[in-house]
Amino acid sequence: MIERLIIPASRVDVRSMEGYFIRTVTKFGNSAKIDCPKEYLGRTVCVIVA
Repeated sequence: MIERLIIPASRVDVRSMEGYFIRTVTKFGNSAKIDCPKEYLGRTVCVIVA
């Protein structure tokens, strides 16, 4: 798996946002996952770590 660099930020500017939801990251084998509604299947999403 490729490790991505996380850039700390205190402000996020988002345009055309459809909505957001808050979930807890849970263990999934050797990795982790976030559950989201079925309506987002096949869509590109952005996870904001706060």
